Amino acid sequence: MKILITGSNGMTGQKIIYVCHGKSNIQLIATSKGANRTQLKDGYIYESLDITNESEVEAIFKKHQPDAVINTAAFTNVDACETKRGECKKLNVEAVEYLIKSCEKYNAHLIHLSTDFVFNGENGPYIETDTPEPQSYYAQSKYDSEQLLIKSKIKWTIIRTIIIYGVVDDNSRSNLVLWVKNNLEKKQKINVISDQFRSPTLAEDLAGACINAALKKATGIYHVSGKELMSIIDIAKIVADFFGLDASHINSVTSAQLNQPAKRPPVTGFILTKAKHDLDYHPKSFLEGLNLIKSQLEKF
Repeated sequence: MKILITGSNGMTGQKIIYVCHGKSNIQLIATSKGANRTQLKDGYIYESLDITNESEVEAIFKKHQPDAVINTAAFTNVDACETKRGECKKLNVEAVEYLIKSCEKYNAHLIHLSTDFVFNGENGPYIETDTPEPQSYYAQSKYDSEQLLIKSKIKWTIIRTIIIYGVVDDNSRSNLVLWVKNNLEKKQKINVISDQFRSPTLAEDLAGACINAALKKATGIYHVSGKELMSIIDIAKIVADFFGLDASHINSVTSAQLNQPAKRPPVTGFILTKAKHDLDYHPKSFLEGLNLIKSQLEKF
């Protein structure tokens, strides 16, 4: 199967490259803007691609004619999306239109990543059939992209996920786990929200679900996340304890006190039954994920 990834320099994109490596049944084309930042360079093709450029998207599809496309590229800075709405719409909605158009032309299956933020957070954890109610511009953009797929004529899969954590090859990208660890190592005080609840998702687990969706030709909406629902402050305290850091530098704040530009859902979390059954999805526990991260960070 010929699989094309967008956003391969991002965390999920890189992990998909590693998950696919050495699999004789997969021919991988990795794409991202600019140079290839994944350390592993062999066993796949890399192409520079700006998915907000429709002619570039068309040219890549024409050249490679993939069987499946995994779209990991997105504008994910939730607060920045509130102020940079044009940029957000371009990458999260318009680029998806271009992918759909090319997928239709070349009969490719589009696997698209979405978010728990499409829900209002009043009734979590959620199943795939629960009704979305986006609370921010970022969430609305992801919901709009979902609607494009649902209304399209192509084979599609939407994989919603929650707080992805992991380590990229050059350790250049942060996420909740690394942000807590790095700040506490510097003995810096951090404000962490106490009244929002999430199920953090290990990037390797998410990558595996994306690949299985392609290989199994699974279509529809899937919820893919970690299996433990925790408050964000508890996540931070577990990280502190795991890495032997001083949790007294963690300052508990409420959503109202932090007053972030974009509204967040208070409680999300997912019911994973469908993904377990259809995608053979069996996520690691949060502590197992932290163990993996610890071993990866020892390389730097």
